[in-house]
Amino acid sequence: MTSKPVIIVTGADLAPEALALLGDYEVAFAGRTPQAADLVALARKHNPVGMIVRYGSVTAEVMDAAPALKVISKHGTGTDTIDKAAAQARGITVTAAAGANAAAVAEHALALMLACAKSVVKLDARMHAGHWDKATHKSLELNGLTVGLIGLGAIGRRFARMCDAIGMRVIGFDPFAADLPDYIEAVPLDKIWEASDVISLQCPLTADNKEMVNAATLARCKPGVILINTARGGLIDEAALFQAVQSGRVAAAGLDSFAREPMSAPHIFQRQPGFVLSPHIGGVTSAAYVNMGVAAATNTVAVLNSVREPAVGQQ
Repeated sequence: MTSKPVIIVTGADLAPEALALLGDYEVAFAGRTPQAADLVALARKHNPVGMIVRYGSVTAEVMDAAPALKVISKHGTGTDTIDKAAAQARGITVTAAAGANAAAVAEHALALMLACAKSVVKLDARMHAGHWDKATHKSLELNGLTVGLIGLGAIGRRFARMCDAIGMRVIGFDPFAADLPDYIEAVPLDKIWEASDVISLQCPLTADNKEMVNAATLARCKPGVILINTARGGLIDEAALFQAVQSGRVAAAGLDSFAREPMSAPHIFQRQPGFVLSPHIGGVTSAAYVNMGVAAATNTVAVLNSVREPAVGQQ
């Protein structure tokens, strides 16, 4: 056992720039796909003071296996894989690397939107098979269309700026957003469903918005709408979306996250026209990897330093 306090990383690696900030601590890695039992066992072995969460879920059971735990720091923005109620009950601080991967995720949302509108995947496959569809194919021009954003945090705002730059009308819903730029029109959620040619999800997953994209909301959308999700898979009723794509109500769906990850196989979306899929890698770029790691490490150390500092009058 090391004499240094331990920080567990629920992954196999961390950016060197982030590790350099953790020199006062021993860092233990949980591996590429840690399960709950793995994290419990690792927590019991090391009794960490901090956890940096990349993969897997941090449950109450994991927290109870680490009585010294003071901070759980997300290597990213979404904290839905952390039982925040359990953390609060145990006096454990939960932090997130807000904005650290905003550029990467917004760019990926743009890539998925363009892939859907321009039939990039389908045309690539046809070309490799020896076809030349110039005389028969027409793609969708996004200039002049309306994109509806659900979530106007750092990612949503950056994506909005990209959409505005290519000539799209941008409307958005976020009950917590303030001081929006003039190219984003704040609207009620109902208008997102009814007025959008493209809908893009950039919001956290909560108990209130779970499966907000469902049969009822999809039925209210324009025929031929495009749906983009670079947020959390739990925002979508996957069976309902499958039916909507099959019927043509949704022209195409560009998805980077899924209700269960890794995505179960076989999955109803696989090998189906109208779906452009990626394995939750919107925020996985070389720059974002460093940014998220540094932010997570900085947040972790800040909490641990504040815990160690004696209160005034108790020195």
